[in-house]
Amino acid sequence: MNDFSPHIFRIQRYSIHDGPGIRTTLFFQGCPLRCAWCHNPESQPMKDSFPPENGNGRPVDQNGPGPVMNPASLAEEIIREVEKDLVFYDTSGGGVTFSGGEPLCLPDLLMPLLEICSDRDIHTCLDTSGFAPFRVLEPAARAADLVLYDIKHINEAEHKRLTGHTCGKVLDNLARLSELEIPVRLRFPLIPTMTDTPENIDGIIAFLVSRTKYREIHLLPFHNSGEGKYRQLNMKNKADRIRRPDPEHVKAVARQFEQCGFAVTIGG
Repeated sequence: MNDFSPHIFRIQRYSIHDGPGIRTTLFFQGCPLRCAWCHNPESQPMKDSFPPENGNGRPVDQNGPGPVMNPASLAEEIIREVEKDLVFYDTSGGGVTFSGGEPLCLPDLLMPLLEICSDRDIHTCLDTSGFAPFRVLEPAARAADLVLYDIKHINEAEHKRLTGHTCGKVLDNLARLSELEIPVRLRFPLIPTMTDTPENIDGIIAFLVSRTKYREIHLLPFHNSGEGKYRQLNMKNKADRIRRPDPEHVKAVARQFEQCGFAVTIGG
């Protein structure tokens, strides 16, 4: 497989948890948040966007000896790799998911990818934290077939403690997407002692009911699959003492959302 770093750090094939059907997930490098339970800490360091062009209209890698691929050409190369999986999309109703990191950190690459997929009838999901300027989020959300949108914490101070930033932009952006009737699948990471508190769950339900039209949510119970990555990267794992929530408790949280009119899926 071609190496698409430093902008795409991993391509995961046959994914069944990143949108409908069997999918190819592209993980973008760079994220503005530092979620305490992050499963992809290697994705966090931000990569500068594409370097300035030389006189021939080609970007020049300021850290290397010569020209590098521009966003449109890189997008075409990536899609050629993605199209190897078309048979799985056709039989399962799947497609491509743009994840990360945070794909909205690289709109110069994300938008051409979304446009090419649309032209070739490849279903797309945008997996986002929602922490981005709306002028960046809106065109990407309109271009995608489905937005997977994380809602983590309703309290400004707690959201900042857990992710490094307050939640106002995330909540406002979600309300604006709802007004535009953009298809969104909500996802709530259920992290014991962090997001999984009665106050936070009550607050999220109240916000969604009052500010959005969305009534479908996926609960994502914590798992420690990223634990080894922190050791390899010599990074502090802020969730090293957190354990998976009890399945019966997860079902109880699901019932709480269901009683308020939500369709709930555990996982995915």
